[in-house]
Amino acid sequence: MKDKKEFYNLLSELDGHPFAEYRQIIGDFDFSRYVIKCTNIDFESEEGVSTILSIRVPQTIAEIPEYLFDSPVRRTAMEDLLLRRLATNINRIAHYDHAGIARRHIYSAMPNQKILPRSALLITKEYIEVRVQVVLPIQQMLVDGEPLVSIDGELAQQLFFEDLPEIVSNSLLYCNLDGTDADDHVNTMEDADRLRQYLGASGMVSFVAEGSLVSRITGEDQPDYERMIPVEVDEGLVEEIEVPHAGSVRGVGIPSGLTLILGESNNGRVDLMNAISQGIYNHIPGDGREFSVTVADAVSVCSEPGRSIQHVDISAFVSELSDGGKPSSYSTKSAGSFTSQAASTVEALEAGARVLLFDEHTSSSTFLSADARVSPLMGTSTRNTLAARARQMVDELGISLVVAGSSLVAEFIPVADKILKVENFQVTDITEEAKQLDVVSSKVADRSASLSSLLSRSRWIMPSSIDPSIGREDLVIDADGVDYLQFGRSIVELDAIRQIADADQARAIGYVLYYAKLRYMDEGYPLREILDLVDRDLSNEGLNALVRDPRGDLARPRRYEVAATLNRLPAFRVSHVTD
Repeated sequence: MKDKKEFYNLLSELDGHPFAEYRQIIGDFDFSRYVIKCTNIDFESEEGVSTILSIRVPQTIAEIPEYLFDSPVRRTAMEDLLLRRLATNINRIAHYDHAGIARRHIYSAMPNQKILPRSALLITKEYIEVRVQVVLPIQQMLVDGEPLVSIDGELAQQLFFEDLPEIVSNSLLYCNLDGTDADDHVNTMEDADRLRQYLGASGMVSFVAEGSLVSRITGEDQPDYERMIPVEVDEGLVEEIEVPHAGSVRGVGIPSGLTLILGESNNGRVDLMNAISQGIYNHIPGDGREFSVTVADAVSVCSEPGRSIQHVDISAFVSELSDGGKPSSYSTKSAGSFTSQAASTVEALEAGARVLLFDEHTSSSTFLSADARVSPLMGTSTRNTLAARARQMVDELGISLVVAGSSLVAEFIPVADKILKVENFQVTDITEEAKQLDVVSSKVADRSASLSSLLSRSRWIMPSSIDPSIGREDLVIDADGVDYLQFGRSIVELDAIRQIADADQARAIGYVLYYAKLRYMDEGYPLREILDLVDRDLSNEGLNALVRDPRGDLARPRRYEVAATLNRLPAFRVSHVTD
């Protein structure tokens, strides 16, 4: 291993040389307080000549107290805090050129309001390791009248010997952290995790703390806290839960079974449902949703006209299709609003979801319900709405449903276990009042269709349909946001998969699909078992299992979003199906 003096001299020697000579910095370099590892140089990245650096700081230098990462939950929280500090300090030292434009040479993952396991930073008892992308400085020179791109050794020295030490010191050394902030960050996540554990033990599927700021007026990452309206909970609904650090937390619990939430979309209902949907993740202190949590196997299901479907059994919801398709093994390149939501419901159950979330704002009106008053006038129906099947799904499959709306959900009233009303962000229990209404429940149009197939059927994937290559490039996977994923030649639309947290998670989904193809699809495992095996590997080995070279731009996805993305991959094909 070379030391930092040798590295400094090497950069001096490389100054003015062709940029391809940057290959000489591949290796390990000891900077006394930390070690830099460079394994590869990318000469064709969008930013220019770049590399992913692994920076390892021994705990003898960092001195992060072990109590801050002595459990998986606390470790993830502490890694998240350090990564946020790292990203903030990188932004502060961006260089400005003669035109006053910031020219960044160092990039790192930047977490949003959610706390996720990431590949960018790892804490152990022995060290902290962080991965950053470094754009290596180059300069344009004229040699014999011809432009030549060469190494800017002077700027490289500034980057590695001024900027990087400052970033590492200010971000990763405990002596430069606010100990109170670190405790608060870790303790808040541990409290949220304890709340989530309580849900499973107490028969609830979600809990929204009183005072939670569930509306996100200007977006997920830049909420306007001054204009937000806190959730109020009717005193008769309030539950109090003890957590280790915050003490007693008051709020409303959403019970297992079938819960109906009534309210106008602009009165807090949609915001409450979004908070329940996003409660599968923990949020940073000050977000406003720190104590709004939902069980980890809850999936939000939306209508998505135009999406493709591959051999999904939607016979529980429709007995005959106008396009001549087979409901028990339905495939189409472009689904309608009803069939898309029916298929998404079945796909979520196939992936293992135990709680399904529906809001009329993002649902097909014909899928949610039908007007029982006029149904007898319409003749024999070929469709079973969710309202008609909901009670049966809850009782026979042992799952929970949370359905929200105002004008399309009346037929859920007779079969609901709990009915809540949201008005001006105040939540009240109106179960008894609603049950007194003369509402006729939907009837199942086709009683011969069994619900057992929703959980028992298995689909096998055609491995050749999972192809992330383009031309000579074996692996082209990327995501700039949460709306699209590039997977080889395919562009997967993700906007209806509302629970993808950020671009790093969307990108990781692409790598999970490729990993699953290499490891398990050729072995003949059905989709559900593949998801089990990938979950096991990620839990045991972390995100490093997905890639050969170090990456700092991946966040762990849930199995449900992995399955949802696979089902929307345009090239995806099912080889066969068994019951």
